[in-house]
Amino acid sequence: MQAKNRRRGNSIVEFTLAGIPVIFMVWGTVQVSLAMWHYHTLAHTVNEAARYAAVRGQGCVTNGNTCSATVGMIASQIQSTAIGIPADQLNVTLTTDSGQSLPCAPLNSCLSNTTVWPPAANNDNVPGKNVTISAQYVFSSGLTVLWPGAGKATIGVIALPARSTQQIVF
Repeated sequence: MQAKNRRRGNSIVEFTLAGIPVIFMVWGTVQVSLAMWHYHTLAHTVNEAARYAAVRGQGCVTNGNTCSATVGMIASQIQSTAIGIPADQLNVTLTTDSGQSLPCAPLNSCLSNTTVWPPAANNDNVPGKNVTISAQYVFSSGLTVLWPGAGKATIGVIALPARSTQQIVF
């Protein structure tokens, strides 16, 4: 009978020693997986937007062609492919081969911009020139909220960058 009484409470101690670290590991795995999903989505989105801009160069504004892209069209392309990334938290910069850049910080500030991109200034829209699109998304991680003894809980942030350069082909 005494041996049975000495075992009382063992399950609470075992859960404390093993269960709490397992909870942290699962939560950490979820947070890192979510950050990597956002990073992969951002990299794919920027690459697709640079490709979209690269096929709408000089040939799209000459001889009556109307396939040119505007900053707003490129911003809409980014917004539609950036699944899970809010446009008001995404900063994008469009850069030409000559170094002319147009910041969209945040992205939704450029959705109504009707400026043709890449611009004809400095012959930045001729085939063979490069167009670069870079973006940055600040991912907020809830992992630091669970850290014991941290005092006031704050949300940690990780800046996720992406950049793509494509050569204008048309």
